[in-house]
Amino acid sequence: MADKRPKPEEIVTKLRQVEVLTGQGMPRLDAIRQIGVTEQT
Repeated sequence: MADKRPKPEEIVTKLRQVEVLTGQGMPRLDAIRQIGVTEQT
């Protein structure tokens, strides 16, 4: 079974979501978990 690699547009969208959530005062780790990725990702 091959790993599904996210498209560059999806990566940018998720990074922007984390930026918005952290800007609203949410801790970075919580924002990362909320978008559905691990911290290592």
